[in-house]
Amino acid sequence: MTLSPSAQLQLTESGELRHFLTVDGLPRPLLERIIDTANSFVVVGNQEVKKVPLLRGKTVVNLFFENSTRTRSTFELAAKRLSADVLNLDIKTSATSKGESLLDTLRNLRAMHSDMFVVRHSQSGAPHFIAEQVTPNVAIINAGDGRHAHPTQAMLDMLTIHRHKGAFDQLKVAIVGDILHSRVARDQVHALATLGCKDIRLIGPNTLLPAEAASLGVTVYTDMDMGLEEVDVIIMLRLQTERMDSAFLPSASEYYQVYGLNRQRLAKAKPDAIVMHPGPINRGIEIESEVADGSQSLILDQVGYGIAIRMAVMSMAMSGQMQERQAAEVI
Repeated sequence: MTLSPSAQLQLTESGELRHFLTVDGLPRPLLERIIDTANSFVVVGNQEVKKVPLLRGKTVVNLFFENSTRTRSTFELAAKRLSADVLNLDIKTSATSKGESLLDTLRNLRAMHSDMFVVRHSQSGAPHFIAEQVTPNVAIINAGDGRHAHPTQAMLDMLTIHRHKGAFDQLKVAIVGDILHSRVARDQVHALATLGCKDIRLIGPNTLLPAEAASLGVTVYTDMDMGLEEVDVIIMLRLQTERMDSAFLPSASEYYQVYGLNRQRLAKAKPDAIVMHPGPINRGIEIESEVADGSQSLILDQVGYGIAIRMAVMSMAMSGQMQERQAAEVI
């Protein structure tokens, strides 16, 4: 099997994770292994001692060039539960804000014998650039870049679906809202398709649907009621207002009237349909509180699963890095 350039960058010669930059191009067995590994970590959060020693002695640096609370805190918790030492670099007060180049910052961190960089950046492709520039024994995990990708969010969504719905091949999944500006929607589509989901629906106004949507192997709906018919999973997306202007959206209230998830629209889906949202939630704009807090909502579960997925990805990438290093030493 010929791997895409992105997959080649992410994987070792033996097919193990080296970096985790995007779901696109990764093989199904690897995605399934990430889910299985994460499943084994879910119980760690329920233990009295919430730690395993898999990254003991390793240093993980959180490089967040863009604000985040949920993603950053879950990555930090994941690293600490793996027994790693964690450095949270405050970009606003770091040397980068004083004129130091990104590469010089990375070289200094690398000189401190860091083992992993968790990178969030407003520019699409920034984690790929960093992965290409650092030495082979530093793992790069993409915590979200521009409009491009958010692979750990996509995989925690896959873990959520798998734990509550089982196999993907018979499921109907609707992704609703601001597809155009969403970094996670693309990785969700790639992950769902790779895991065997045959009915993936993108629902939203034309102004918030990417031009290439129809080429992604999905069904596109601008009518939310039609799009939600008999679906098993509804993934609501946050309106990325910081990445759009008024031309994309007449008003938040008008958007809610047409695309907000309320009880009436939820009734169009299957009775046991689950509701998800990557957060943060804009109540009364994307979803009504009664649905967000209702029995079919798994929004809070997703947060917990996010720690498990990030533990899985970090431990697998570090294992792949170590195996590759050992193989190089033998040669």
